[in-house]
Amino acid sequence: MLRIIQPLLPYKRLSCISIHPLCTTKLCWLTTLAIESSCDDTSVAVLERLTPRDSATNSQNGTYMHFHEKITANSQAYDGIHPIIALQSHQSNLARLVDRALQHLPRCDEQTDGLKLNQQKDVGNNARHSGDRYASEVKIPDLVSVTRGPGMRSNLSVGLELAKGLSVAWQRPLVGVHHMQAHALTPRLVCALQDKKHDVTPSFPFLSLLVSGGHTLLLHSSSLVSHSTLATTTDVAIGDALDKIARVVVPQTVIASSTSTMFGPLLECFAFPNGSADYDDYQAPNTRAQELKRRMTGWGWGLQPPLGATKNGARNKSMEYSFSGLCTATEHLIEERGPGERRQHGLSEDERRDLAREAMRVAFEHLASRVVLGLNNMGGTDQDTIGKINTLVVSGGVAANGFLKKVLRSYLDARGYGEVDLVFPPVELCTDNAAMIAWAGIEMFEAGYETDLECRPLRKWSMDPHAEDGGILGVGGWRERRKESRVS
Repeated sequence: MLRIIQPLLPYKRLSCISIHPLCTTKLCWLTTLAIESSCDDTSVAVLERLTPRDSATNSQNGTYMHFHEKITANSQAYDGIHPIIALQSHQSNLARLVDRALQHLPRCDEQTDGLKLNQQKDVGNNARHSGDRYASEVKIPDLVSVTRGPGMRSNLSVGLELAKGLSVAWQRPLVGVHHMQAHALTPRLVCALQDKKHDVTPSFPFLSLLVSGGHTLLLHSSSLVSHSTLATTTDVAIGDALDKIARVVVPQTVIASSTSTMFGPLLECFAFPNGSADYDDYQAPNTRAQELKRRMTGWGWGLQPPLGATKNGARNKSMEYSFSGLCTATEHLIEERGPGERRQHGLSEDERRDLAREAMRVAFEHLASRVVLGLNNMGGTDQDTIGKINTLVVSGGVAANGFLKKVLRSYLDARGYGEVDLVFPPVELCTDNAAMIAWAGIEMFEAGYETDLECRPLRKWSMDPHAEDGGILGVGGWRERRKESRVS
């Protein structure tokens, strides 16, 4: 769970910067202010982590979330994310969230080194709240973490430029974070927040399945900066596919009553009104032949599994994802069984509910099939490698879907991979958030990386070191951490 620490001081206007050397004690508290603005979520977090200078003698650490808030752009009138509305939301809300975050910076005590903000003794009319109880000094973050990409370039720029300004003003390092890398590392953040141990899990290597409205990636995560692509979508992302299916399957009355443009969760709620009780009896196909077979329903129709009916079966074992055909098949089924106005006529609510369930089942089994194929391929080429892979991390907005968890677990068990652990972040950390950016920034900083102030936002950015752009470290803008900002 996301741990929110209550603020240590009431709101007061801060001023007077004084600089102190970093980490002169055996234990170093690293604090970062993090910004996320890659799409339509504006989010800011303050994360603090106790980093032992000598891990051999210091096994404990502390990781605390002092602040974490998010504002999502309201694009309901546009039936989905509107780039301009999202940009304006960042412009309106980001500075205000940062201002709130500054009031939750951790307090400095007499033994704490670092950059500090001294409060004025006489705050006068600048006081945000009345009262005399407030800390004399709060610690300025040791680094600024911000999403650099991938995402909408104009939206990324809002966060990145503000982060650069904070980095310059505080004379602190900047870490430009890869958005999808942060998703993959989210379970390690959750572990650190819950267990307070020096070693966080899952440890590398592990498999990462990143599923969202913009990405569908199966990765072999062998280290912090090395995430080799095993499979990716060749058309639309699974989150986008679920949104498209929801728009035509979920009754218009349900969509109109929702205040969210996240149609994927609406599809899940409509399909399974009783929650997990509606899919407790799900059983994964035991063989590839069963997996590729179109299952006919009591309504006289069935949905073909993606890539299952390609010419000569050439692609049914290919390491790729494809969801556009499933979207088209669902839309055609709606059109064929009604006189038009797809959301108003045609299928009964019960048949629509069965269609919603079948569409998700086929999509999620397609995801799971490539996970199993990936494990099979890795085991066939390197017996030592498969022995090391005992965790599948599933992250991104679609990871909040409870039925997906059921399908993946059942699939792994049915195909002989019952020993592979499934790790999902809590629901509040599945979608875009600044907490994961904060954690990824600290992990990269501890590994010796920081970002040059000349860096620019990246609309596309691979995680694979073998990709054309060189992956996480292949793009320009990285540099070795400055000597004065080292923690050991």
